[in-house]
Amino acid sequence: MKTKQKIEQEALATYDQFVATRDKVDTGECGWDKMADYFTEDAVYIDPAWGRQEGRETIRQFFVDSMAGLTNNGWSTPERWTMVDGHRLVSHWDQILGQKPDGTDWSVPGLSILYYAGDGMFCYSHDYLNMTYIGETMKAMAWRPPEIFNMPPAKPDWSTELPHAWRSLPDAFKPA
Repeated sequence: MKTKQKIEQEALATYDQFVATRDKVDTGECGWDKMADYFTEDAVYIDPAWGRQEGRETIRQFFVDSMAGLTNNGWSTPERWTMVDGHRLVSHWDQILGQKPDGTDWSVPGLSILYYAGDGMFCYSHDYLNMTYIGETMKAMAWRPPEIFNMPPAKPDWSTELPHAWRSLPDAFKPA
């Protein structure tokens, strides 16, 4: 059985790889579809605009659809800090929406909670982002969506239930 410290090291190393891939997406070195490779086959991803996405391939398509028109248009997601407790990882990041005329960033802080499932994969991710603040910022920016931009669904699924995979994880991955 793995120790809590070993699980935390693996979770953090996997998240570091996840962030490195996201940075490559932000610079156009790879596509958003690559981000789904960090999730188990039956993972759950909850987005603050698009809601609950279930299953790796659904998550893959969600990344492609939801980020169309945003990547390579000044958006990026730099990390502020990350902490880990057993299988759970929490990350605080900024959603950079572009630059203001004075050279500073249009920025909205965000938070992610992920559950590490082992073998370099997460089985759950829940992103928190103040969507009202995003809308106000976009309005102040006078942002206009490009043609390839996709609107989120009108009625997303907001269920936060953990995925089936969570129920079958070894006890070492579950909270005490």
